Amino acid sequence: MESIIQQMIDKEEIFFVLVIAISITVISIVKSLTRMMGRLANERTRREVAAYIAEGSMTPEQGERLLASSKLNDGRSSCG
Repeated sequence: MESIIQQMIDKEEIFFVLVIAISITVISIVKSLTRMMGRLANERTRREVAAYIAEGSMTPEQGERLLASSKLNDGRSSCG
């Protein structure tokens, strides 16, 4: 294993290409996981609002307003 690593270090061009490729792959995976978690949280919120409406704690209009406000405030823009 050490000999393989040493050979890659000796050939700097291959080493830098490998580092860049690994970095791009890791960044892509992290971005995908972040988007997935956001979508799951959004779906969970929609289900909870639907449950509140079904049990009568919230009117459908209130639920609609709540979900519309969460779409406007998706966490991407912040103040301060």
